[in-house]
Amino acid sequence: MATVYYPAILERGAQGYGAFFPDLPGCVSAGATAQEAALGAEEALGGHLAVMVAHGDVLPEPSELDALARDPEVDEVARLLVRGERPGRAVRVQVSIEEGLLARIDRVATNRSRFLADAARAALAGAQEVGG
Repeated sequence: MATVYYPAILERGAQGYGAFFPDLPGCVSAGATAQEAALGAEEALGGHLAVMVAHGDVLPEPSELDALARDPEVDEVARLLVRGERPGRAVRVQVSIEEGLLARIDRVATNRSRFLADAARAALAGAQEVGG
């Protein structure tokens, strides 16, 4: 996966704050505070990109932050660059794994490579949460 940064606009609303991505219609985050909306933007972006990839949609290139036009109807609080992961091409690797563990994986997984990649992603996400 390749790291990519999409611009988001943080706006003040009647019930709190929201963040939206001009390059990705429908990708939004909200919170009671600006910080909540901003922190949720990365999770929203990750989910949105994953759904787009799963549906075979082409991911747009991120716009330049300074190139985004201002909308006079938006009570803009800030502009953010939000990190996301763009899936890369699959690469064949050779790994060694204990045969009993491999047999257990094969009993529950229809696709061994996908299972191992998903397990790696989950472990890495957990390591990021622990590490801060």
